Amino acid sequence: MAYQHAEIRHGEKAGEDDHGTFGSRWIGPLVFFLSIALIAFIAGSVVMLAKLPPSKLLTNAYDAAGALYAKATEYSDPYKTDLWYDALTDDKGVTTLLPDEVEEGYTLYSSSHKPSAFLVDMKGNVVHRWHIDPEKIWTGSEATAGSLGPFVYMRRTYMYPNGDLLAVYEGSGDTPWGLGLVKLDKDSNVVWSYLDERAHHDVGIGADGTIYALTHEMRHEPVEGQGGLEPPLIEDFLVILSPEGKVEKRISLLKAIANSRFKWLLSGLNRRTAQDPLHTNSVREVGKEAAAHMSMAREGDLMLSIRNLKLVAVLDPETEKFVWGTLGPWVGQHSVEPLASGNVLLFDNNGNYNGPAGSRVMEFDPETMEIVWQYEGTKDDPLKSVLRASVQRLGNGNTLITESQGGRLIEVTPEGKVVWQYVNPVRGGEGDKKLPIVVWGRRYTPSGLDFALAPVSQSSAGVYR
Repeated sequence: MAYQHAEIRHGEKAGEDDHGTFGSRWIGPLVFFLSIALIAFIAGSVVMLAKLPPSKLLTNAYDAAGALYAKATEYSDPYKTDLWYDALTDDKGVTTLLPDEVEEGYTLYSSSHKPSAFLVDMKGNVVHRWHIDPEKIWTGSEATAGSLGPFVYMRRTYMYPNGDLLAVYEGSGDTPWGLGLVKLDKDSNVVWSYLDERAHHDVGIGADGTIYALTHEMRHEPVEGQGGLEPPLIEDFLVILSPEGKVEKRISLLKAIANSRFKWLLSGLNRRTAQDPLHTNSVREVGKEAAAHMSMAREGDLMLSIRNLKLVAVLDPETEKFVWGTLGPWVGQHSVEPLASGNVLLFDNNGNYNGPAGSRVMEFDPETMEIVWQYEGTKDDPLKSVLRASVQRLGNGNTLITESQGGRLIEVTPEGKVVWQYVNPVRGGEGDKKLPIVVWGRRYTPSGLDFALAPVSQSSAGVYR
């Protein structure tokens, strides 16, 4: 027994010695590994905080990985993009029409569900449609070949009296975004196209037919005098084209800002917005009537909305210099429009902090910065569009509002009364509970059209399947 007890005790001791040997064998490498990881973490932190040369590489790698993940997980399904939202109601088509109080005419709009533009009458009947498969337009184009993506739509359209249509095409999930500018005839045949650059967001038409397009490209060189802007970044341009689509001038809006009194705004950008420092989303020519009431702009100047700087500014296209600009209570603004009265109308997407849903339409006096009119909806029917939207002051004094996120167009009186409402009739997703955004809307009077209109089958709308 003594021998056996001794053997057991010896075995226990032996086991403890083996365990101790095993532990001591791995403690060293484990401590070494953890030390290396700690050193790497501290070194990486120093590199990033001090912005040493590898920091940009690490940042770009991180952003690229995030972009690839987002594209793989979010852009394979249209209903996961910001082109579709939950439908708030079952309403479709025209739900409100007060004939004695509306501006009679036809409403042109585009929707994110198809690369089409629709013209509807006051009762919501589609009387004309423009559509061409994007692949037919971009065949052979080097600028955007292979990058059309599955969710192409018309971001901004302009209809000529004869039925010709200017259209800015965009997609979802690209950086930089925007695909090009195309002119179609009334039968959707391509008249001309400008695909050399990524046209995006908006296109303005001058009184003489001059076309003002917004484009952008990746910039890999530093911006002079702007050390806080680290390339690569998106550089915005204004391209001036003839009515036939020929380039007459190309202006770097980033350089124009960097050389203006507004250059200090660039230093206030965070890392994300510094990669897209301007995000210009609206361009309008200052007309003769508006210029007559403005001290800071002349006829033919261009009013721009520069979203990421919260800046509304006026550019002289001849000198290529910004001659005026202002910040305001808006956030993420779109569709800045100089009015004949000299006031400025815009859609304030996210600056209405005390309103029912955060968005509003605002008219302000640029001389005094007084808000002279606004519409925010009501508690039961608020105005909300975090991204995109447009506004138009109609001839009768009413305002046409494109609430993109809500998928609708509404016409309101100066008193804020809704006299016309059109809700996108298209649905999709599980249970058809998703609604595509209405990207852009514009009202045209019957006297401004000189081409034949005919009812179009509603079935041409369709959805992604």
